[in-house]
Amino acid sequence: MEGVKEETIPSEKKPDLSYYYETLELDTYFTQNKIKIPQVEKSGFSFRKLWAFTGPGFLMSIAYLDPGNIESDLQSGSFGRYRLLWVLMAATILGYLLQSLASKLGVVTGLHLAEMCYRQYRKFPRLVLWIMVEIAVIGSDMQEVIGTSIAIYLLSNNVIPLWAGCLITIADTFTFLFLDKYGLRKLELFFGVLISIMGITFGYEYVVSKPPQDEVVKGLFIPWCQNCDSKVLLQAVGVIGAVLMPHNLYLHSALVKSREVDRKQPEKIKEARMYYLVENGIALVCSFIINIFVVSVFAFGLFEKTNNDILNECPKSESLVYDRAVEVFDKNDKLVDADIYRGGVYLGCAYGPAAMYIWAIGILAAGQSSTMTGTYSGQFAMEGFLDLQWARWKRVLFTRSIAMVPTFFTAFFSSLNDLTTMNDFLNAVMSLQLPFAIIPMVAFTSNPKIMGEFVNNMFMKVVFVILSVVIIAINIFFVTGTLADLDINSNVFIAIGIAAAIYFIFVLYLALHCYISFGNKRIENHPWIQKYVIYPEMNTPKRKI
Repeated sequence: MEGVKEETIPSEKKPDLSYYYETLELDTYFTQNKIKIPQVEKSGFSFRKLWAFTGPGFLMSIAYLDPGNIESDLQSGSFGRYRLLWVLMAATILGYLLQSLASKLGVVTGLHLAEMCYRQYRKFPRLVLWIMVEIAVIGSDMQEVIGTSIAIYLLSNNVIPLWAGCLITIADTFTFLFLDKYGLRKLELFFGVLISIMGITFGYEYVVSKPPQDEVVKGLFIPWCQNCDSKVLLQAVGVIGAVLMPHNLYLHSALVKSREVDRKQPEKIKEARMYYLVENGIALVCSFIINIFVVSVFAFGLFEKTNNDILNECPKSESLVYDRAVEVFDKNDKLVDADIYRGGVYLGCAYGPAAMYIWAIGILAAGQSSTMTGTYSGQFAMEGFLDLQWARWKRVLFTRSIAMVPTFFTAFFSSLNDLTTMNDFLNAVMSLQLPFAIIPMVAFTSNPKIMGEFVNNMFMKVVFVILSVVIIAINIFFVTGTLADLDINSNVFIAIGIAAAIYFIFVLYLALHCYISFGNKRIENHPWIQKYVIYPEMNTPKRKI
């Protein structure tokens, strides 16, 4: 158009700045609403500053408490009793390490993970990465929206069908997402309230069930799984897959940009990183305690329990609960196949209708909060990978439509039993996407051109590469184990084999880029690498001015 020209976003690498710096900040939902960091007279740790930095870590921790994780918790308790608690703790520690890298990238560069992918990857692999992240967001959204719908179904005494619950959840999400118009702090407070509701409701279930504390402590600190069969081992791997979500790394790297940090001063970046590390730790400890509540309640109540055991324990005088128990627990001696809905009905049988409704309130808070953070994940991914400059309501509507449409139709055409048994499959789908967040993140934070003095040292590089390989291997084991349990014909297996080959080729491509990012000049200067793998300089997006 005449009178309109495109100009590349100016970037600078001043003599006193060793890390990447862009002078023009991209427009995100908090650009005009950043939280100011108070100046204090005394040196050292300041609780006032910690409070100012508190928020992004708690929003990030919600992904550790979504309905998919809650269902994974109750299944690990019912299958493995307390023996998998140490796996949950190890997965949370791994999550902390990965989230620390995500926050480091956002604080140092002023760009979140998807924005940095735009600058570092060629167009085709960048678009593939975006598709993979969107698949992860859709998979997570399906768990979250369906979990919320099940909570509404329980609270309404089965009056509101699941598909209607999906529509209510979608409408609520759009409403709550615009709370940040009244201030980012109010939005963060709202999320804090939802996390508190989860802590109170699931903590209530823990108190009334009274699991043996010595068994809980042993499960946490003795890293062993005595007499565990293949199903329990697969569940242990599933715990890791449920906790470590790829889109959450994209989300966290964006959320840390909501604080006003003078990136021209390296000491301010160091300060921000320190406070974020503390905040991340506090947030994940809170989420970990809530997860312990859920695992322990069902380890105590459902381990090696049969359907008939539950029906016999359920008082017939409580028709509100007993009628539901008859619907979901078949009259046989098979072990209970636990899920969110059956878990709520069991709690109603064991501890009264109040326990069932309190459980549903906790699931509702988990689903609503995680659906909202999932929306932000999709929005940040689309903005970063595609460099969208749409109005915010258009971006929210488009990103929500991508995830919500398949979720609604799944709920409309599926039965309750089908929906509640989808969790393992969706966890497997998200596990497959994990390399597409971990590998780029390790690559960027290990690149001296991007991070400068904040680059990962050799020890950290080795540690994160080993962790990445281990996590990816664990998730591949989980996915193959999940597929082995499905009734799949030979033609489908051939298609899966072809898809797996393409998948591993792309992972190797990302691994090659990661290796070059470590600073291997000889490979980096190869003509083929320059043409197909890396950009010699940052591929900064162009803006119409």
